[in-house]
Amino acid sequence: MAGEVTFDVVSDFDEQELRNALDQVRREVIQRYDFKGAHVDLSQEKTQLVLVTDDDFRARAIRDLIESKAVRRHLSLKIFDWGTVEPAGGNRVRQVIGLRRGLPDDLARKLVKLIRDEFPKVQPRVQGDAIRVAGKSKDELQRVIVRLRQLDEAVPLQFENYR
Repeated sequence: MAGEVTFDVVSDFDEQELRNALDQVRREVIQRYDFKGAHVDLSQEKTQLVLVTDDDFRARAIRDLIESKAVRRHLSLKIFDWGTVEPAGGNRVRQVIGLRRGLPDDLARKLVKLIRDEFPKVQPRVQGDAIRVAGKSKDELQRVIVRLRQLDEAVPLQFENYR
């Protein structure tokens, strides 16, 4: 092996798959009998989803729909940061659903410390909202990936650019 082998630890999701899942939710809401005559507005923004509906019961039902459609489209449920259901006026409720993207600074520092402590032969570096891990041995990097997959963090972890 002539040089270094690297990979990136990131936390991201496929935005098109999320859009497709939300479209499926909207179509199912139109079809379902328990939503007949109900107001449901589900809008997607860059960093959040906004749900406006008639009552708390329907908000919980929409949450179940979103989660089931997301799982079917291979999206992690950890990307959703479910806000509280709050009154929105006009006998409606609003729920803001944050979308988690990128590694938070405290989590990135924690992962870098864990990698440095358990795997002295690799060098982790924080690069923006990702971590680049470099080493001479592919086997060592694969052990790092296996160890990071065992962690149960608040954000989903993906491993990209394995070279």
